[in-house]
Amino acid sequence: MQDEWVLGINPVQAVLAEGAARVRELWLAREAGNARLAALERLARQQDIAVQLHPRASLDRIASGARHQGVAARCVAAPAADERSLARRLAEAGDRALLLVLDGVTDPHNLGACLRSAAAAGATAVIAPRDRAAGLTPVARRAAAGGAERVPLLQVTNLARTLEMLRKAGVWLVGLDAAAPEARPLYAIDLRGPLGLVLGAEGGGMRRLTREACDHLARIPMASAMESLNVSVAAGIALFETLRQRGAGAQP
Repeated sequence: MQDEWVLGINPVQAVLAEGAARVRELWLAREAGNARLAALERLARQQDIAVQLHPRASLDRIASGARHQGVAARCVAAPAADERSLARRLAEAGDRALLLVLDGVTDPHNLGACLRSAAAAGATAVIAPRDRAAGLTPVARRAAAGGAERVPLLQVTNLARTLEMLRKAGVWLVGLDAAAPEARPLYAIDLRGPLGLVLGAEGGGMRRLTREACDHLARIPMASAMESLNVSVAAGIALFETLRQRGAGAQP
């Protein structure tokens, strides 16, 4: 099976915690001298994972421009998640199912930030089209700060068909579209029960078929004349409004 590199302190920490069995080796920058990197080295050695010290230039080469913070883990590539596992995940989540659907988000930084928020909100999965959308590149994993290891990204062949399947399975679909005349304030919509939050691509928003598949259209009220928010910011607001309504995630 093909290998992949996981870069950065938080992503590597997550893969060591969640999927250490697929980590082949850990690379550390020889001159790093960082306490968090030392902790990763100890964790890797405890799990009998080979640790190698390399010049920072060697990590720069494998990172291909992505930030690595002096650490990289060479891993067996995780099996690609797709729509075939969706029914099982929905059944396991039950009424707490929470899906984040991204319609053609092409910026890997935005995808990573969405995965990070989805993981923090305990989402069941993030769903995105397989084509014309960002995938789990090292840049996306780095931006996810470990979220890519904690919430699955399901890349589907036909997003409209997947949305129809979700509706038949009892999942309510709420699409965020600030420009739609019929859009209601997000905070006025009941977000409890099995839910899919649907957001469109940067700039263009949701495609027509995606918008038509939604049960409700919502907008995030804003005090200024701004027309829209970055997709990852909007996703975070919607995810945590869902948690608020469900009474989950509160810390004393």
